[in-house]
Amino acid sequence: MNPLLEKFDTPFETAPFEKIKNEDFLPAVKEAIQLAKAEIENIKNKSTADFENTIVALDHAGDKLNIISGIFFNLNSAETNYQIQALAREISPLLTAHGNDVLLDEELFQKIQQVYDQKEQLNLNEEQETLLDKTYKSFVRNGAKLNEKQKSQLRDIDNKLSQLGLKFGENVLAETNKYQLIVEDGNRLGGLPDSIKEAAAQAAEEKGMPEKWIFTLDFPSYVPFMTYADDRDLRKELFLAYNTKASKNDELDNKQYIKEMLELKSERAALLGYKSYSDFVLEERMAKNGASVLDFLKNLLGKAKPKAIEEVEEVADFARKLDGIDKLEKWDFGYYSEKLKKEKYEVDDELLRPYFKLENAINGVFETAGKLYGLKFEINKAIQVYHPDVTAYEVKDQQDNHVAVFYADFFPRAGKRNGAWMTSYRGQKLIDGKDQRPHISIVCNFSKPTKTKPALLTFNEVTTLFHEFGHALHGILANGTYESLSGTSVYWDFVELPSQIFENWCYEKECLDLFAKHYESGEKIPTELIDKIKNASNFQQGYQTVRQISFALLDMAYHSTDPSLIADIVEFEKKQMKDTSLLPDVEGTLMSTSFSHIFQGGYAAGYYSYKWAEVLDADAFELFQEKGIFDPQTAKSFRDNILSAGGKVHPSILYKRFRGRDPKPEALLKRAGLI
Repeated sequence: MNPLLEKFDTPFETAPFEKIKNEDFLPAVKEAIQLAKAEIENIKNKSTADFENTIVALDHAGDKLNIISGIFFNLNSAETNYQIQALAREISPLLTAHGNDVLLDEELFQKIQQVYDQKEQLNLNEEQETLLDKTYKSFVRNGAKLNEKQKSQLRDIDNKLSQLGLKFGENVLAETNKYQLIVEDGNRLGGLPDSIKEAAAQAAEEKGMPEKWIFTLDFPSYVPFMTYADDRDLRKELFLAYNTKASKNDELDNKQYIKEMLELKSERAALLGYKSYSDFVLEERMAKNGASVLDFLKNLLGKAKPKAIEEVEEVADFARKLDGIDKLEKWDFGYYSEKLKKEKYEVDDELLRPYFKLENAINGVFETAGKLYGLKFEINKAIQVYHPDVTAYEVKDQQDNHVAVFYADFFPRAGKRNGAWMTSYRGQKLIDGKDQRPHISIVCNFSKPTKTKPALLTFNEVTTLFHEFGHALHGILANGTYESLSGTSVYWDFVELPSQIFENWCYEKECLDLFAKHYESGEKIPTELIDKIKNASNFQQGYQTVRQISFALLDMAYHSTDPSLIADIVEFEKKQMKDTSLLPDVEGTLMSTSFSHIFQGGYAAGYYSYKWAEVLDADAFELFQEKGIFDPQTAKSFRDNILSAGGKVHPSILYKRFRGRDPKPEALLKRAGLI
């Protein structure tokens, strides 16, 4: 029997990773598609359509397929290989075709339409009403009202898009994996902390190169090198490798794929009656349309850019005085910024790192979640994992009731894409009155332990851990009736609120005292260091804000412009980034070809969401600051109205229930020191 198709005989019906082989996936997906089709036929065969037998039944249809495809695509991101990538190219079209079969099924849509037309008479509660609206809109927005010829075009477009997105991601991963900077002369490693040099020596040794050092494009290697390496030529070399990924006019080049994806998205939007792909996407966002996104970004840019220009000039002056650097280049900025920060605030990552042992930081997020929401995390070795680096936990409440399963996967490896993300293997919902609890995972790429030191995180890595754990809490505390409205199934410009607000606790003494202890002495992080972290928190906020806005504006431009007007990706990017450019352009570099958020992930026409949600998180955290960061009532309100509520109702309603009013953008500007 195929282990993916059997009932999972594991603790909490978790994925049986130890039994699953790569060759199990394709037959399991095919079988699960047939099961899902039978469930759809069953809905269509009902003599009269009502809310339960149509809308709720549809929400449950394809459960097995969702579980299997979830396991597969999570592995394709976190533990992939050539076999899984080849399978993805085969499985993606099958899933896309099945998705279209459902959404373009005229008979099924008529059943949904019947229920939708009588919604005023159905006496639905707000969650049921949201499910009905969401179901109806998802069909309409995905072609249910098109004629047969148009439906065929849509199927073709969606199939091509799924393949192109996979190819884009594969190329970025291949470029990341194939590059290594090999340093043979230890004298060229001046400025680098011992822990970074030791990790690089260990990487070289593992590849059979003793007495050499290897640096890669993985974040825990790349970022410290660009921050601390005195050797300007080596910084430039690594910078160019990182910023030319998938843009070298070879077999891994993504420029043509970007063009094809933009053309297909535009064609898809036009087919559905929208002027642009961004219009299509933003209709189902808090922002509602492109004009409000651009107003928001440009207003923020107006406040941040003067400050950003001052900040860059300050770094340029500092580099000139310190080392006689006449022209500050992009590969210099991180290096001299860190030196300036150390001079101004007497704090840097290497000073902080000993206080952030990974195990302590993990306990810190667990304790913070415990104090706020009464959760306990216990390692459960009976839960199978997909790689030895992964740890599985059972999450319980104060009464020892089971709440969720939580997987944590922290270190870079060849089969894992860069960055950090939260995902789930099983969502939360009620089935026949029984609460199906979720299986949640976070995946990061943190500094690994070395032979002499445990994994010690930078402060930035600590905030990343809290960020992804904030997403995880959104999934863990889900408490809805329907899976498609549960947990993180919310508008994309709202989904970053739980993650971004959780980062705020990292700056508070009351929270840091829970876990920030020196890995050797066990001494708590000194109060003066916490004060320095807080004082330095606004360092270069103008620059960082403009940088984020530049990515958001580029994303909006790609998805709002007629693709026939984008003749050259390099020129288009340069033109769009002109107003946000703060340092000299570097010929040959291109970020679009590795902009995975918008060309592989789900952030197309949605990258602005990070800044949009920052307004929400700054405004929401002000309430915690007023009442106390562990105030039980405020925490309960945030849990009930935001974390547990999922997408039951429109996010602006949920936010008002928590805050008592609409968010005020001034909170973000104030926190960032921009006003």
